[in-house]
Amino acid sequence: MSDTLLVSTRKGLFTVLRKRGAWAISAVDFLGDNISVTLADERDGRRYAALDHGHFGVKLHRSTATGWEEITAPTYPPKPEGYEETDMWGRPLDWSTARIWALESGGADEPGVIWCGTLPGGLFRSSDHGQSWEMMRALWDHPKRKQWSGGGADLPGLHSICVDPRNSQRVWVAVSTGGIWFTEDGGASWTQRGEGMRAEYAPPESTHDPVAQDVHRLVQCPAAPQRMWVQHHNGIFVSSDEGRTFTEVTDVEPSSFGFAVVVHPREPDTAWFIPEIKDEKRIPREGKLVVTRTRDGGKSFDILTNGLPQSHAYDVVYRHALALDLDGNGLAFGSTTGGLWVSEDQGESWVCVTHTLPPVYAVQFV
Repeated sequence: MSDTLLVSTRKGLFTVLRKRGAWAISAVDFLGDNISVTLADERDGRRYAALDHGHFGVKLHRSTATGWEEITAPTYPPKPEGYEETDMWGRPLDWSTARIWALESGGADEPGVIWCGTLPGGLFRSSDHGQSWEMMRALWDHPKRKQWSGGGADLPGLHSICVDPRNSQRVWVAVSTGGIWFTEDGGASWTQRGEGMRAEYAPPESTHDPVAQDVHRLVQCPAAPQRMWVQHHNGIFVSSDEGRTFTEVTDVEPSSFGFAVVVHPREPDTAWFIPEIKDEKRIPREGKLVVTRTRDGGKSFDILTNGLPQSHAYDVVYRHALALDLDGNGLAFGSTTGGLWVSEDQGESWVCVTHTLPPVYAVQFV
């Protein structure tokens, strides 16, 4: 099991280490700054941290042998002269990087490639460890992109990136709200996927339209890439054909609503979720913080509670704030109330590392 966690928070990037069986915070970088997401690239050990400085904009940093260095952040192209575009509220849509919401390593055969998803929906690719970025214009210029709308944020955001371990030219991305998109030529062309998902918030004629789907998180089993899991705005969905079609998983207690999902690296039927009350509350049901786990592809679920607070718990866990390590045994998650929990036995028991962090946006094992 990994002995290191990177925890991205509203007020800094925290490194958490396990020593002599106990987990504890060992270091903090960018103290006071908003870290939207962090990537630890297992191919070469480099780390990337995305900072959101609000009024001063988005910055991107990369680790060095002695600390961190600022590198180029992805930037949008200028709008064509005279072109106007509005967001879901009818306000002018700026072509500019409002947030870096996803960072993902390329394939093992592409040692310098990093993928980056942003708000308002742009996807970028770097082939030189983040020194420069190319926008995937084929996706940005797709006619259906203008149908994307905001989910939790006012702007549509590209938050999930899955690179096929068999062929790094094949990439899936998920947009909130805009559905799932797929390329098999490294981003030169894109097609919509996600038939079978259901958007109960959409008008009846659009309920099953793939572009109307508010995908909260998309993940893929490394050992069986055809199996994909989605935590959706109104349910859990699973695919066995690389995201072409999905089946809804029903009757999940205590709730099928949430933001986060992880799948076991070798067991495609095993996945974990953190449920909440949908829309009206967005807190754990009955104030009980639980993790749910299926081992049979969604036919049944275990409700895991050992070590988690079971009264007056109001923790929300964002889409990148639940992590699974490479051996499939270690789990960790952080919450908006500053709690951080770790399990070393696939969620059977949990230890609270701390409950005094700033709001947690993302967690990753290293």
